[in-house]
Amino acid sequence: MEAKSLGVIGGMGPKATSVFFDHVIEQTAADRDQDHINMVILNHATLPDRTSVILSQKGELFLEAVAKDLKLLEATGVSNIAIPCNTSHYFYDEMQKMTSINIINMVDESLKVIYDAYGEHCKVGILATNGTVSSGVYRKGCDQYNMQLHEPSEEVQEHVMDIIYNKVKRNLPVEPSEFEGIIQHLLEHDQCQCVIIACTELSCIPIQSEIAKHCVDAMAVLVQKSIELSGKQSITK
Repeated sequence: MEAKSLGVIGGMGPKATSVFFDHVIEQTAADRDQDHINMVILNHATLPDRTSVILSQKGELFLEAVAKDLKLLEATGVSNIAIPCNTSHYFYDEMQKMTSINIINMVDESLKVIYDAYGEHCKVGILATNGTVSSGVYRKGCDQYNMQLHEPSEEVQEHVMDIIYNKVKRNLPVEPSEFEGIIQHLLEHDQCQCVIIACTELSCIPIQSEIAKHCVDAMAVLVQKSIELSGKQSITK
């Protein structure tokens, strides 16, 4: 397959973008510099907060800002665009209409992975921002695949938001066991068969393999799809 360049609209948040970049490098089969993917990364940290614009119904503020990024990436000649931010995918259709370049849909690609592994009628727990949860992007997708999306209780969701905004985004340490406890609660108490990690900040937190095997990380799915569409092989396959 012909090698193609990848555009990335990052900064949502910067740490998550850094982790995405590192994972693409680490998981691309390469013996030398020239075997890696050519990437153009826009770390647009000042993009309006996605959760805020969704909840306040001011999505045009985000779309006006990201439109400039799409034009910049078009000018560089990239073949595909990755956006390592789940919440931004609430605006996926509008963003795709702004450009002729394929934007990788991390929500749909992640749900495909879950469907292939668990099939119809599986109960899927979601860990994400309030914006992603309230936007319904994953619920709509689950409905299309005839899967059941389970949203955390208000108490658990507040805990998730605290980890995202008051720890990861502030570059403060997160005890992995704290995050693992939330996942275990969804698996054991709420009887979910799978948990989707649908926030790239949460993807920055390392978790034990025994727990990770019950999760689908949307960031990891985006990394794999980015490598594939760039015409490269992944070392994890």
